[in-house]
Amino acid sequence: MTVFSIILSGCASSELDTAPSGPDHPWQPNVTSAGVIVPGKARKVSKLSFPGKYTLPSNPDAIVQGSMQLIDDRKKSIYTLAELIDISQSSNPQTRKAWDAARDAALAVGIIKSTYLPTLTATVVGGWSRARSQTTDASLDTDEYGSIGINGTPRRRSSGTAEVQTVGLRWLLFDFGRREALIGAARQAQLATNVLFTGVHQKIIYSVTTAFYAHAAAFTRAQLLQTSLENAEHVQAAAEARLKQGQGTIMDVTQARQVTAQVNLRLVQAQGEEQNTYLALLNTMGVSTNSHLNLEDVSGRSLSLEDVRLSDEVVKEAVGRRPDVLAAYAAARSAHSRISAARAAFLPSVFMTGNVAYSTGQTSLTSIPSASDSVSPTLNLSGNRFSTLILGGISVPIFDGGLRSAIVKRAQDQEDSAEATLRQTVNGAVQQIVLAENALHTSLQAYEAASKLRVASQTNFDAALVSYRAGTGSVTQAELAQNGLLDANISRSDAYYAALIAAAGLAFGTGSLG
Repeated sequence: MTVFSIILSGCASSELDTAPSGPDHPWQPNVTSAGVIVPGKARKVSKLSFPGKYTLPSNPDAIVQGSMQLIDDRKKSIYTLAELIDISQSSNPQTRKAWDAARDAALAVGIIKSTYLPTLTATVVGGWSRARSQTTDASLDTDEYGSIGINGTPRRRSSGTAEVQTVGLRWLLFDFGRREALIGAARQAQLATNVLFTGVHQKIIYSVTTAFYAHAAAFTRAQLLQTSLENAEHVQAAAEARLKQGQGTIMDVTQARQVTAQVNLRLVQAQGEEQNTYLALLNTMGVSTNSHLNLEDVSGRSLSLEDVRLSDEVVKEAVGRRPDVLAAYAAARSAHSRISAARAAFLPSVFMTGNVAYSTGQTSLTSIPSASDSVSPTLNLSGNRFSTLILGGISVPIFDGGLRSAIVKRAQDQEDSAEATLRQTVNGAVQQIVLAENALHTSLQAYEAASKLRVASQTNFDAALVSYRAGTGSVTQAELAQNGLLDANISRSDAYYAALIAAAGLAFGTGSLG
């Protein structure tokens, strides 16, 4: 037994070879010829190899299994925002995870409902036994009949087979509403997951919308900088022309070239930001970043400059249909049902149990596995036997060391926490709606002000450029006017897309985005 224990302990500790050899040594994984990491100790290589590093081999199977949907429809003219949202709702992994969670919650209700039905269990036990008596005195062997000792006492050998076929029944008939309370809690939890499923779709719609407008803003900003670069080149050309004519100075030319280079730098940065926002849009949609989409241009749409103010009644109605508020409310009701289920554990339960068994054999056994946990096995397998048993009983909990009381207290604490979460969610929802309303109001006012600034800046730049070409103005005035026009155009564009994003945020905050 000692040797056997040593062998077992050696087998258990041998698995330490598959772990890192030390806290300051890299782990050496077991890698197949295809580059896949598999369990086990790393195989030794006979050829010269470099010391291990804190990097892992690339697994091609993980890349294939985890790849996203690739969209490369360059023949399609444009993708509208509605089409992008439709693609994201089917390809974004969050929607599938929310769908699986909703299905799991529905199955949880079905699992609890199944406790109202009886449980039938079929058991078949079979075996073979052999027995032989041993003696230390002389005996006469009589083959399979046994043996006779020197004093005439027979000593026999016996063997045989046996089989038991059993069908067991367990049925909880009445438990004073405990299962009903558990079903109520599960149904409220299912309702919460269904509501959150809708909330996930609303969140994806909002995320795709904001990512789409953010990319459109970056694209427009790059276009404006391209136009500004052309304006800077016009000023630079005018400065160089005046220098050739002997009317300008070298300082005017170098200053114009400096401004042109600065605008070009800003253009390169804006083009990089445009690519980043495009990749962010693809990632939000849940498609491959190698996808190629021609997106709709929404820069020419008109905005309504009317003031947007929501009444208190509209805000309350909006809060009442938000998915997070409805889910928190369902969670609070589920916690209340769990209190009823915990209190029902103090009450008795009525049950019925029974079995039908048929046994045959010649093993003379009196102990076999039972068909019921509450019935001790006492069957004797000498001969054939058919038996039927039906029992009914009542189980009354008397003492459990305060376990049930602690469960009730825990359920009450969970209900209190769920109600606090509901209050916090409602308050946060109201705050989010008010902030979204203010953001939309501010962005619309900013767009109106930026539009007026753009008109004035354009007039100032045109006048400054004409004056400089005519020799009555300075290059400094022309460059300042050009920079002012660029800032005005960018401010107007940013305010325009900020208003669109704020409108989407207000729709999302009121739970009406969908």
